[in-house]
Amino acid sequence: MATAVNPYLIFNGNCEEAFLFYQSVFGGEFPYIGRFNEMPEGEEGCGAPVSEKDANRIMHVSLPIGNTILMGSDSSEQSGDVTFGGNFSISINVDSAAEGDRIFNGLSAGGTVYMPMAKTFWGAYFGMFKDKFDVSWMVNFDENQAG
Repeated sequence: MATAVNPYLIFNGNCEEAFLFYQSVFGGEFPYIGRFNEMPEGEEGCGAPVSEKDANRIMHVSLPIGNTILMGSDSSEQSGDVTFGGNFSISINVDSAAEGDRIFNGLSAGGTVYMPMAKTFWGAYFGMFKDKFDVSWMVNFDENQAG
């Protein structure tokens, strides 16, 4: 798999509704849809325990559309509501952990790291940050597909 860049949309509690709408237009299936209450307690990088308000919100969903994957999640009490213009990230999927580190370290220089590159409970090597130009990025190496 070559490096891929995908849009990542963040919603204030209506991610599931939005993605069901997108699915009705584009077709296809969700390879993964997870809720905040499915995160293991104390998972590094996942922050505080999930509130009752956030429990059924979408932690992550993906919908393949051609060669692109539209991804999304809901905001949480911990992250706060998003506003128009601040409700998306650019997600980069890479071929190796080393490539993930290179891109993460390069793009995050002078920015704000929210989640350093680390192994996650969903089987990826993943990190999040905002670059020095205030653009949000996610870097992901899917270890389950490495081979």
